Amino acid sequence: MYTEDDVRRLTWQCRRGMLELDVLLVPFMEEAFRGLAEVDQERFVRLLDCEDQDLFVWFMQRGEPEDADMKRIVDIILERVQPDQD
Repeated sequence: MYTEDDVRRLTWQCRRGMLELDVLLVPFMEEAFRGLAEVDQERFVRLLDCEDQDLFVWFMQRGEPEDADMKRIVDIILERVQPDQD
């Protein structure tokens, strides 16, 4: 379980300095993170440790993470911003 201090720290970590990532990660953190299952919250926290270039490729759908956990959280975030795309 993440405390409010944890959530504030993680929200700060979502600010990557690359607009394309910021507009995905910050709103996701603020609006969806608390509603995730604990295991998906942990995946999101691990995602924040990834390199910006990898994140950019994944979120622009130019590639997919090899790690199944990373793929799941990327898919969750993309589904939130593109709910009717299949």
